[in-house]
Amino acid sequence: MISSRFSKVISWAYLIALYGFIFLPVIVLVLFSFQDGRLPVPPFNGATLKWYGEVFADNRLMAALGNSLMVAIGSSLVACVLGFCAAYGLARFVLPASRLQRGILIAPMTVSYLIIALGLLSTFNWIGISLSLWTVGIGHVVINLPLCFAIIYASMGDHQKNIERAARDLGAKEWQVMTQVTAPMLMPSILAAFFLSVTFSWDEFIIAFLLSRFDVTLPVEIWSLLRSGLNPKTNAIGSVVFLFSIALLLVLELLVFRRTAKK
Repeated sequence: MISSRFSKVISWAYLIALYGFIFLPVIVLVLFSFQDGRLPVPPFNGATLKWYGEVFADNRLMAALGNSLMVAIGSSLVACVLGFCAAYGLARFVLPASRLQRGILIAPMTVSYLIIALGLLSTFNWIGISLSLWTVGIGHVVINLPLCFAIIYASMGDHQKNIERAARDLGAKEWQVMTQVTAPMLMPSILAAFFLSVTFSWDEFIIAFLLSRFDVTLPVEIWSLLRSGLNPKTNAIGSVVFLFSIALLLVLELLVFRRTAKK
């Protein structure tokens, strides 16, 4: 009995310590975004919403916010389409060196974002492509494509082949099978890959910093604000980014994971 109670106490203590370690920095960030003072440090001088007002009144921050949304959604859509096509081809057809091709597709997941960014920067300079949000989007496709491919490929089981074969017997062409049969069956995995890609692109800094010039994404704009020191305004925009990421995860949970669990 004593051993059982002791185990429960240890388990709860470990759980509290674990969640505290993960969420304490976020709690501090959000708390001091309401600081009624110039510095986001203790003691807490009272609550105010003026820093959020300054954030939404800042044209550069709002432009960077729009850039981040555009890059995240656009690059995630491209990564999902390419990832689905690659997964469909490697899962449904006998291709030469298919294992090597899968390894090459997943390889960027093991490479540092800094190395990828430097490689892309050198490539763009060599080709003569000017840095812009387009180059940032290309960089985000490079890092998100392996993720999309891995998620979608893992969901392409043999149990779907009979349905695809039936569609072909009924006269469907290969592109119709892929878009009207396979894609709807894999929609939960495709949506999961898309939302995770949006989340990663939304928060990514190194590639966005090295591959952008005049138009920047929100993480790069936040970094420029931090160079002048901490203030509650940076905490406020950080809280907005955190809430946006949480909102994406909640949408992913409601639209994808819960639907998959019901099935």
